[in-house]
Amino acid sequence: MNLADLHTQNLPLETSKLFEASEGKVIHISLQKNGFLKEHITKVPALLLCISGETVYEDENNANITLKNGDYVTIEANVKHWLVGIAQSSLILIK
Repeated sequence: MNLADLHTQNLPLETSKLFEASEGKVIHISLQKNGFLKEHITKVPALLLCISGETVYEDENNANITLKNGDYVTIEANVKHWLVGIAQSSLILIK
């Protein structure tokens, strides 16, 4: 299976759960250029990995991190954060 096959509607934001275990899950995020994942909070720590494209990660602690191919950021639990697509992007979220 290929990540590119998961999202075919070209919506500004699409997600697909890739894997879920009793203690966590892995989610694929497809974010289009100028797409936006609104601010939200995760209750557990997470790892966001950019597979391709370019996305900006921002949070309430003034983080402003541009993620490109292979870049990643750890997301602290209970911190409000959001994403903005600079270019069409493929990301993996592990939590």
